[in-house]
Amino acid sequence: MWDFSFAASFRLVLRTWPFVLLRLVVYAAICTGFAVSVGLGAGIGWSVGHLFAGDGPSTGAMIGALGGFGLVWAILWWARQYLVYIVKAGHVAALDALLHGKELPTGSDQIAYATAAVNARFLAVNVLFGIDLLIRGVVRALVGMLNLLTGWIPGMRALNAFVNAVLKIALGLVDEIILAYIIRREGTEPAEAARDGLVLYAQNAGAMARNAVWIALMEYALAAVILLILLGPALGLAILLPGGLSGFGVVFAFIAAWALKAALIEPLSIASLLQAYDIAIDGQTPDPAWTARLDGASSAFRDLAARTAGPRGAEGPLSARGQAG
Repeated sequence: MWDFSFAASFRLVLRTWPFVLLRLVVYAAICTGFAVSVGLGAGIGWSVGHLFAGDGPSTGAMIGALGGFGLVWAILWWARQYLVYIVKAGHVAALDALLHGKELPTGSDQIAYATAAVNARFLAVNVLFGIDLLIRGVVRALVGMLNLLTGWIPGMRALNAFVNAVLKIALGLVDEIILAYIIRREGTEPAEAARDGLVLYAQNAGAMARNAVWIALMEYALAAVILLILLGPALGLAILLPGGLSGFGVVFAFIAAWALKAALIEPLSIASLLQAYDIAIDGQTPDPAWTARLDGASSAFRDLAARTAGPRGAEGPLSARGQAG
């Protein structure tokens, strides 16, 4: 059925509780930022709206709220590379190290230890973020290639919607899995390790998709429970908000559900996919035929090849039980 253990995933995430706490703090700050910015924007818009007749205050509040929402979104877009570096890469390194039998410190020392492994492999935030963007570009090409398998079949729209949902799980977290593979491949250039890791993922796409079905079901079930819990307070907030702003109560519920999903559920998915990936690629080497396919399908994959001319990353404190490529 699947090639991972939910219990093992839970244990891995629990043992990396400092990163889970860090995720909660970061995403709680994001939710707070949205709430404060939207509230201030609505208040300013409401005040300015009194200068106009009719429903000026309500319209002004709506425009101000949307402006506050857009401002926070723009800040997040600008700061996304630091979120990748601070929140994602270190947690992935810690999860993968524990999966391969390494002992990690506890508390804040765990964050420092895992972050040191990331530093050793990528040296700078922009290098990590640049490779992460290239990996995402390859993932988009993989999604396109897999969609071609069913997209032409008449009457397959509903199936394609489900397939795309599974692909979002199977391929949406590929960058985290490949980051773990890069960190594990000490002594190999990050871009070269990324290419090998992506080829190994592609040549085991069937097995990874099969596991992703179950992970997708888990994510949807847990996310639905979180959203249902949050909708009660959100509807209460919607009643308190004036006029056209009542819908923002529900919007906040979805934002909070997204934040809790990213903080609590996503690490479980990553831990599960790491297990499945390890089992799938065990004893394999990258298939040149798949390398050629990805070279032909993705300019981002070819760009990774161009980056292999750069300096090799230094060895970091985390190592694996072996290399799979």
